[in-house]
Amino acid sequence: MGKKKNQWSKLFREYLEKGIQLKRYQKVGILFLLVVFAGFFGWVYEFILYFFDGGMKEFYMQGGNLLPWINIYAIGAVLVVATTFKLRRNPWLVFIVATLVTGILEFVAGWLVYTVGNGTRYWDYNIEIWNFGNIGGFVCLRSVLFFGVSALFLMYMIIPSLVYLALNLSKRKFLTLAITIFVLVMLDEVVNLTLKNLDLPTAMDFYESLGLKYKY
Repeated sequence: MGKKKNQWSKLFREYLEKGIQLKRYQKVGILFLLVVFAGFFGWVYEFILYFFDGGMKEFYMQGGNLLPWINIYAIGAVLVVATTFKLRRNPWLVFIVATLVTGILEFVAGWLVYTVGNGTRYWDYNIEIWNFGNIGGFVCLRSVLFFGVSALFLMYMIIPSLVYLALNLSKRKFLTLAITIFVLVMLDEVVNLTLKNLDLPTAMDFYESLGLKYKY
């Protein structure tokens, strides 16, 4: 236990001070795992949030996939890493930049869906709790502050943990893990988008047939 703790401490110092040299397959695997984790993290966040938003009476399913994963959180996580990695020595800068980046992403994505989809909304802060700083229902202060704090968790816990995993698993085991779960999530995403565009039953219809509810 002590040896692993020392390995982690050494890795974390190197991660902050000068970065860690990774092989190409390790970088790709970390990216795949990051996408999967971030989408799952977003699903859990919304699952809990809308329990409170609904008056703590029942839980609501989230996302449009069969698996517990929401794509915009994966996109946000990749953008956060891309824009804050070189700033990782300064947590305050990471927080500020991540808050701005995720806020812009959320606003632009919400506005585009609303505009192109003739009033379609995947979220609407106009009718949610804790919506102070709400702008058009697309973004609010609570959401971007949460994303900023989540970025700290991402940059100082998740990314180093994924690096540690990449360094301590064999190439075969690491790639098998990363590719398998990434392909499953992407397949789920593609299948559900295809079914939706063909106006066929999707994962949401399946869950609703089981009696589960979504909060639109």
